[in-house]
Amino acid sequence: MANTDNFEDALNELANSTDSSKKAPLTNAEKQKRYRERQKNLGKKEVRGYLNDEALKCYELISEQTDWTDSKILTNALRLTYAAYKNGQIGLLSKWLQKNNL
Repeated sequence: MANTDNFEDALNELANSTDSSKKAPLTNAEKQKRYRERQKNLGKKEVRGYLNDEALKCYELISEQTDWTDSKILTNALRLTYAAYKNGQIGLLSKWLQKNNL
């Protein structure tokens, strides 16, 4: 009998110790926070904004044709705009966008 009591006590102790050592699953907010922290540690910067109707149409076309992520589309848009600026073509680009209602 004493052996059985010790065995049951050991089982109870083991069950209690494994329950407390299990980690609770992360919430979506915690996962997003960890993801943003990892991206920040990689030197990336998050940029947010809202698109007007014209920009949304452009976004949808680019997304469909390239299968790029939001991040890739934004990154390339900024790089292309900067290239136009550095090459003195920002005015030309702006006029083209206006002329084409984009």
